[in-house]
Amino acid sequence: MTSFVSVAIDGPVGAGKSSIARNAAKKLGFIYVDTGALYRAVGLYCHRNGVDMKNNAAVTAVLSEIQPEIRLIDGTQHIYLNKEDVSEEIRLPEISMAASAVSAVPEVRASLLELQRNMAKTNNVIMDGRDIGTVVLPDATVKIFLTAAPEIRAKRRYDELIAKGVETTFEEVLADLNQRDYNDSHRATAPLKQAEDAVLADTSGLDFEQSCELICNIIKEKL
Repeated sequence: MTSFVSVAIDGPVGAGKSSIARNAAKKLGFIYVDTGALYRAVGLYCHRNGVDMKNNAAVTAVLSEIQPEIRLIDGTQHIYLNKEDVSEEIRLPEISMAASAVSAVPEVRASLLELQRNMAKTNNVIMDGRDIGTVVLPDATVKIFLTAAPEIRAKRRYDELIAKGVETTFEEVLADLNQRDYNDSHRATAPLKQAEDAVLADTSGLDFEQSCELICNIIKEKL
């Protein structure tokens, strides 16, 4: 029986999990799974359809209408919502907040759990999110908690949004980030926290390449 390697990378919003995990997966020949994108797809559906995302029952009622899917196209992950490629739209700031809201709904997490676990059963994966090492893949081969100071994370996210042409201010991005940090770490279901056996990786003083090197080295040391 083939044994696959799973790497769980958790951490707060704006820590660079997606870009760093994607880069590390490419270097190591693993498949990258952005679990947050699945929650963004659910949030996007609710946003488009005027669902009250503070009402768990309302969100749960539409879950049967939502079919998020991860497809690898030429080695790049694309997110589909009911067969529509929404990879760009799910990155808008309002969808970030929607994702944070729906991720607090237990039924949403349960509906996406098996989809995420199945990918790790059949591939060598690097999976990032908020509760990968604690809930989704508690037996992951390697667990990393990736973080950085809030102001640094906000600056990275602000630069990213400006580059995409999104009109915002640093203050707005920092306020959104602090609110998401609070929401993610205080929700009743699968709150954001460092797994006891996870390696802490703080990239506050590192650039992108240095951060990627740090993560790759942690993974290699554990394998």
